[in-house]
Order: sequence, then structure tokens, then C-alpha cells
Amino acid sequence: MKVLRLHGLRDVRLHEEPKPVSAQGQALLKITSVGICGSDLHWFAEQGIGDAHLTAPLVLGHEFAAVTETGERVAVEPAIPCGKCEYCLRGHPNLCPDVRFAGHGGVDGALREFMAWDESCLFPIPDTISNEDGAMLEPLGVAIHAVDLAHLKAGMTVGVFGCGPIGLLIIQLAKLSGATNIVATDKLPHRVEAAKACGAQHAFLTDDQPNVSPILAATLKRGVDVAFEVAGGQGAVEDAFAAVVPGGKVILVGIPSDDKTVFSAGVARRKGLTIKLVRRMKHTYPRAIEMVSKGLVDVRSLVTHCFPLEQAAQAFDVAERRVGLKVVINI
Repeated sequence: MKVLRLHGLRDVRLHEEPKPVSAQGQALLKITSVGICGSDLHWFAEQGIGDAHLTAPLVLGHEFAAVTETGERVAVEPAIPCGKCEYCLRGHPNLCPDVRFAGHGGVDGALREFMAWDESCLFPIPDTISNEDGAMLEPLGVAIHAVDLAHLKAGMTVGVFGCGPIGLLIIQLAKLSGATNIVATDKLPHRVEAAKACGAQHAFLTDDQPNVSPILAATLKRGVDVAFEVAGGQGAVEDAFAAVVPGGKVILVGIPSDDKTVFSAGVARRKGLTIKLVRRMKHTYPRAIEMVSKGLVDVRSLVTHCFPLEQAAQAFDVAERRVGLKVVINI
């Protein structure tokens, strides 16, 4: 089978390798579509993410859809928790310290023709959900988890700082939750326009320098009840903390390239803020499938570029330059 491996800095190579054999409790999957995530780009451009570093050629890819040997189309949860630790037993498998995550560390991901994966991680998808839609269910799951942590209520004002695919999905979910004023920012003009198309009442172009003035103007100087930072950049973090109201929440979704998030303790303390960080997702796939299949959330328009596996290097280049929104590799 064809397999794409990351060997070093921006060095992806196509290999021929033996087809895997599924073990007990696993299914052999024929991969159909794989999304390139921001965390994949950290591996691609930095050879790691957080405290995980590239030590051997790695197959990336954790946003994916597949077909089982029996012909069933499925979306695939990329995380396999241990199921036995304190955190798994308390209902927080995303916090499992022994989780195996596709395309991370020493666990190969989905950028290959076939892979064996735990049957418990498979979620059937209807024919109304395309292969590319199926790959988008993972980032939608992260967005759902972020919104769950925020406990959004009808009538709230929401800020979204960073309008990549997950930020755009948070905008759609905030609108579904009854937010009456959604304000968004991004450094790229086409993503600002996408934010408006997804339901933001106000969307502004920003840069690396903190500038909360447009957000305050759009909220009549009040600020936002919940601020979602989804850019991973320091400017977005500072804007989120400056824009949120006293007693509000800041939800940190973005992954900074230097593995550090800095904010003013004085601002956070004086405002009495609740600060939450998003660790992947939990128990979100069934809801994600329902929302997409019923047309409540639009994932299809967020996929702007599709490439075959043989053009993976070009796909990663387009994704790194953030030319569009979501880049998908079709196997």
C-alpha cells in the first residue's frame, strides 16, 4: 500500500509498505479522506508539537473517514484511551495519560491507503455525508467540545479570535446556541469573509499586534461574554482577555508554536475570569454526525482544496500558506 511519512522538516515522502493486519478488537480500514490540521502543520514545519518530537518517520493524519472491510462508511475517532485510568473512568478520555492518538508521537496516522484501528472508534455515517464531510467531523468535534466548556447561553455575546476551520465551526455552533452578537477576527481577509458567511455579525481584519478597539465598538463598549482564542498567536490571546467582560470566560483552543500562552494575571484576576483550555474532544462524534446530516452545521463549504495522496507535498504547502480554509487529501 502507499504510505506518506514525515521524515524531517517539511520532508514528506511516499513509500510502498505492507498492508496492515488487524488484531482482535480492530477493524481494517480503507482510508478515503484525510484533513490537514493545524497540529499536523506543527509536525510538518516544526518537527513536533508541545513536548512531542519527531524521532522516526511518522504517518500524519487524524481527521479522517474510511470504509470497513464490510463496506460500511465510517468517521474515525483518532484517540484510543486506555479506558482504565482515573480520568477515563470519570468520563474524561481526552485527558487519559496513556492515550494513543493517530499521527502523534510514535503512533502512525491516516495518510496511507489502509490502517488497522480500534472498532470502538468507528462511527457509521449516512450517504448524505461525503468522505470530505466525514473527515471534517473531527475538527467539528473539537469545536463542540470548546463550546461545551463555555456553557453558552441564548442571548450571549461571543468573540472568536482566529477564523480557521475550527474557529468558523465555533461561530456556527455559537449561532446555533443562540448567541445574538458574534464578533470575529483573523489576519487573513478571506477568513474574515468566511466568518461573516458562517454567521458572525461583525468580523475584522487584525494583525499580530493586540487591538481590541473594533471588538469593543461592535459590542457598544461592553465586550464579549465568552472569548474563544482559536489562533494560537499571542495577539489573539491578548485580545481575548481584553475583550471579555468581568466574570466572563476565555476558552483557549489555539496551539502556540512556542508552546507558551501568556496573559496578564492582573487583567484575569481583576475581571474574575474563568479560563479553560481545550484538550481535543470527548463524546462528540454522534452529535457531530447528527448536526451535519441534518444540515445544522455546514462543513462542506470549509473544504476549499482537495489533493490526491501523490500530491501531498503540495497539499501541505497550500495548508501551511493558509491559502484557503481546509485542505483535504483524498486517498
